Amino acid sequence: MITVDKLRKEFKKTVKEPGLKGSVKSLFKPKSEKVVAVRDISFSVEEGEILGFIGPNGAGKSTVIKMLTGILTPTAGSCTINGKNPTQNRQSYVKEIGVVFGQRTQLWWDLPLRETYGVLKEIYEVPEDSYNRRMAFLNEVLELEEFIASPVRTLSLGQRMRADIAASLLHSPKVLFLDEPTIGLDVVVKDNIRKAIEYINRHEKTTVILTTHDLADIEQLSKRIVMIDKGTKVFDGSIAGLKTQYGQIRELTFETGVANAAAVLEYAKHFSLGEEDVSVETEGNVVKVRFNSAAVPVSDILSYTLNKVSVSDISVKDADIEEIIRRLYGQGAV
Repeated sequence: MITVDKLRKEFKKTVKEPGLKGSVKSLFKPKSEKVVAVRDISFSVEEGEILGFIGPNGAGKSTVIKMLTGILTPTAGSCTINGKNPTQNRQSYVKEIGVVFGQRTQLWWDLPLRETYGVLKEIYEVPEDSYNRRMAFLNEVLELEEFIASPVRTLSLGQRMRADIAASLLHSPKVLFLDEPTIGLDVVVKDNIRKAIEYINRHEKTTVILTTHDLADIEQLSKRIVMIDKGTKVFDGSIAGLKTQYGQIRELTFETGVANAAAVLEYAKHFSLGEEDVSVETEGNVVKVRFNSAAVPVSDILSYTLNKVSVSDISVKDADIEEIIRRLYGQGAV
């Protein structure tokens, strides 16, 4: 469904020297430098797949999404979505995609939501009977009925996000781009939106590219992720593969009556570990130890802990994807 081949985007940035003299000089003899936002990225997405597209702020995620949606033209490389070039086949292409930018709405602020959908129906040339069936489906999945008669400006953030997702799906797109669809939402609304996206993907085979900083979205919805940093692809594979490759981090949690447990348990000194391989957090009687099981076995950590302090409850679990990626960013590995 989606093929991206050595996609590259460069921008020119004007460089101004400080002060009034610099301002005058840049006015008559402006200097510019080239900024490479995306560096020769390649990947493909199968029909009906949900791809998690992640990276730190400034990594180039939104730039890639804007090229895939036809908003920006690539400097080099190519991308095709369902056999179409987003910039060359612009008019026919946009009828086959849906886009949601979490911080921007495509809805008309003062119009009731129902009328907004009526306008979009005409823009996308959706037949009346298809529109009615589609609205019934979206009402069922996203629960729009309670606020569909309200002006968009009166909607809560959670209601507006559901409304935006419905607007992007009104014309039954083959590909859905979601850029931070759950940003700023509470836990219950986030869960409802995730379930709606999962339902639409499963029942309609809609291909989804999901960009988010909320890694719970990725873990619930996607089996595969593409991770980029500084415009370069640094990982492309399954979440299970990411955990296998980078997930030697374990988390030991226990309760103890020892007041200064963190001081008594000198993991780093005892096992000769660096800061990147062990960290200790204390909250009341609960101690959390994150450690690299490739550097020190779980059994050794457990034995040392039980010999040093009295423990009333203890558990060991694998680190979640958020912890793995936080660790990678902290090490500068990606």
